[in-house]
Amino acid sequence: MSKVAFLLANEFEDSEMQVPYDEVKKAGHTAEIIGLKAGETVKGKLGKEEYTTEKAISDVNASDYDAVVIPGGSSPENLRLDEHIIQFVKDINASKKPIAAICHGPQILASADLLKGRTITSYPALQDDMKNAGAQFNDKEVVVDGNFITSRTPDDEPAFVRELLNVL
Repeated sequence: MSKVAFLLANEFEDSEMQVPYDEVKKAGHTAEIIGLKAGETVKGKLGKEEYTTEKAISDVNASDYDAVVIPGGSSPENLRLDEHIIQFVKDINASKKPIAAICHGPQILASADLLKGRTITSYPALQDDMKNAGAQFNDKEVVVDGNFITSRTPDDEPAFVRELLNVL
């Protein structure tokens, strides 16, 4: 079974973390919550979900994981300036391991300069940012391009989870 890293900070979109996290675990995979610090409680923007980060990004290695999930909300904005987050995502990508990003999650891919020549989707209001980062934007519930799996909003979670579990 696969070991999946979930990159998480405060103000994540509650269901975009909870649904994939629960489904990955239900399918028998290991899911680890990685944040800027270990042992930190992070809360969803709707106040429905809260998680404790299990590991700090500075203490993990991309080689220890088979995939990464980046939930949306404001969490990606809170993570994208951290050099360890960016390097982790770059290393996962260099190994061609799956990167699943929903809603605002692709902001981290843009900050890591990984979108040139890629076809993705994201929260619709970010489409100009995604295009400016070099991506071809496709307004669909889920877009799979190589090792990237992207979706737009909580409404797209069934398709997002389906494609994530497909590659795991």
